[in-house]
Amino acid sequence: MNPSSTATIPEQYIAQLEEPRREQVGRLHELIRATVPELEPYMESGMIGYGRYHFRYATGREGDWCVLGLASHKRYISLYVTAEDGRGGYLAEGYRDRLPKADIGKSCVRFQRLDDLDQEALRELVREAAKSPAASAR
Repeated sequence: MNPSSTATIPEQYIAQLEEPRREQVGRLHELIRATVPELEPYMESGMIGYGRYHFRYATGREGDWCVLGLASHKRYISLYVTAEDGRGGYLAEGYRDRLPKADIGKSCVRFQRLDDLDQEALRELVREAAKSPAASAR
């Protein structure tokens, strides 16, 4: 993430990026907005968040977080996906085969160029995340 970003709105965050990253993050932001307009964008912890949900751990710790997050890092772009797959796993992990040029962790899709990724697979991932229990808790 870019915790040093002074952006207070997503458009400002994107505008502060240098090219070609600005164009890449801007296009992904538009893809997310067009695919899941119900997830309102806002700034969260130095990144763009989409949709909010309330979480509570077994320890009693609780808080609010974004369903999706978009951040520009020095070497890559991250799409954070806070959603489970309905079988006890993480939704993003199920897209490894469809997004082979991305580095996919439990809840993060990291990549260098948006054009290297299957855009329809990204749209599907974003739509599925918006349907997750976390998203419905917003």
